[in-house]
Amino acid sequence: MFERLTAYLDSIRARDPAPRSRWEILLYPGLHAVGLHRVAHWLFVREMFFLARFVNHLARFFTGIDIHPGAKIGRHLFIDHGFTVIGETAEIGDNVTIYQCVTLGGTNPANGVPGKRHPTLSDNAIIGSGAQILGPITVGPRARVGANAVVTEDVPEGATMVGLKARSTLVPVETWLKDFIPYGTPCKEPCAPLGEPTGGSRVDELEAEVALLKAQVAALLERQDENTGAPAPVGGGNRRRSRS
Repeated sequence: MFERLTAYLDSIRARDPAPRSRWEILLYPGLHAVGLHRVAHWLFVREMFFLARFVNHLARFFTGIDIHPGAKIGRHLFIDHGFTVIGETAEIGDNVTIYQCVTLGGTNPANGVPGKRHPTLSDNAIIGSGAQILGPITVGPRARVGANAVVTEDVPEGATMVGLKARSTLVPVETWLKDFIPYGTPCKEPCAPLGEPTGGSRVDELEAEVALLKAQVAALLERQDENTGAPAPVGGGNRRRSRS
């Protein structure tokens, strides 16, 4: 048991540069929340639902992290900071990292029959701050979800999801970054929108197009003035021509 705890603490230390020792990690609220969830889940699967909910309530009160007792969690889950919500039918694999204010939310079945309503996070997934992952979808292995992204569809293996509604910026397997990248938001190359390998934003692209169009309009007006012999207007703005 001591070896398992040590391995867990080391896995957190490998993903978080803040702690100077394992002792500091023992004070992490995410560590306490996961530990208390193990107790609550043990009670839940044995149908001691009230006691499971009681332990869940204590964990939420002391840590600010709400993990339903029915959620299935693998090894070495790291919840960095609090205010995270994990639903009843959520499933989390091994070595998953979840940052603050994340919701693994469910959908309300129209027929009222309970079932798989919450997402599944595969091994080594990274969920950025404020991300909302909704419904019985699957986040593939090694996938990353950027901060404040809203994900409502399955995420391919190794993809990075950004935006609202989140879009995939799937990185080829041969160029996938194997090192751990915090917050699910790596350098700008993998996070560039589709078709933009340089990582430029849509706003920058639109501004460049507007500048190009202005230059083309100014050139056309100048050419027209040369043909008619009329003086060019100041600022290249719209002009009213009088007809004789």
